[in-house]
Amino acid sequence: MLVRLADERATGVLVRDHGALYLADGQVVHAESPDAPGLDVLLTASGRLEPGSWAEAVAQAGSRREVARFLVDSGQVAGGELEICHLGALFDAAFFALAPASGPSRFRYGVAHWIGRVRPVPTQVVEREAQRRSRLLDSVWPYPAVDTAPLERSPHTAGRAVGPRRQSLLDLADGVRTPAAVARKLGRPAFNTLLEVRRLAAEGLIATPGESVLPGEPVARATSTAPATSTARATSTARATSTARATSAAPGEPAAAPETAEPPSVLDSALLRRLRDALEATL
Repeated sequence: MLVRLADERATGVLVRDHGALYLADGQVVHAESPDAPGLDVLLTASGRLEPGSWAEAVAQAGSRREVARFLVDSGQVAGGELEICHLGALFDAAFFALAPASGPSRFRYGVAHWIGRVRPVPTQVVEREAQRRSRLLDSVWPYPAVDTAPLERSPHTAGRAVGPRRQSLLDLADGVRTPAAVARKLGRPAFNTLLEVRRLAAEGLIATPGESVLPGEPVARATSTAPATSTARATSTARATSTARATSAAPGEPAAAPETAEPPSVLDSALLRRLRDALEATL
């Protein structure tokens, strides 16, 4: 549908389960999603713009659909700065809007967003970037359940040194906030937050839903679904085996898996190799 709309140079909004894409002459000019912080959050949370200034811009220029132009013309944000920030918000929301959906996609012709045009992006570029981000997430930690579940720190965070950026994320992993809520709280792009969450999960610092972090330890979050149970078993095996390899082998030398480890699947074998290489690189 997006390809067809681009070919006919359509103007309007494509509404999907997880967000919406605004098109002008067949190009994407804006995107929004309930899973991603908007341009207002990114500008105000960073301190670049006062919340009152954003509210004034919407009140003054929202009805004319020229909020972005108002911010630049009033000297509150430089044109290049706004363009970069808007593109970041666009690609961030588009990633969620283009995610596989169960409901129908609907296009409403002639609808324009009140922010106005900043810099149009070809639809194929938006689609390609969404696919690249999806592959990147899976390469880091191929268990997407952690993307939407409340974040919970594992017991192994105690005594582990992490940078201030990662620590600020871990401080909000209270078993209630989801990655989307954490992104809004910190004023960061949602995809960047998801990527960091998956990295933390791969390192055993964030508990994946339904798993016990290591065999014999308390289960972090119970679940009754079979897929989550399978994921938990694979996750625990991956972390336990990679930890054993890292501690029993010298850097750069191959290490055998513990005799008590369960035979991993093909997917788990590739995951274990990545985790092993990452751990050995830090030794």
